[in-house]
Amino acid sequence: MGKQFGNLAKVSGIVRYSLSPFEQRAFAGAVSRGLPNIWRRFTESVFKVVPPFVALYLIVDYGETKNKELARKEATQNDN
Repeated sequence: MGKQFGNLAKVSGIVRYSLSPFEQRAFAGAVSRGLPNIWRRFTESVFKVVPPFVALYLIVDYGETKNKELARKEATQNDN
């Protein structure tokens, strides 16, 4: 009937190494090395990421306030 999936061809020269899931330590050093690394990466990138957003916010805020000022009607235009 054919071969089962995974046994379609014989491959030689490839060595696979694996570690049992019960022997791994998934969160080894997560607090002692992980948190300082997160803080370091945050402080390195915050000064690259935040200024464009602040500049964009200031530009949009200025544009909205200027639009409101220019869209106002003169008080004398309402008199009939």
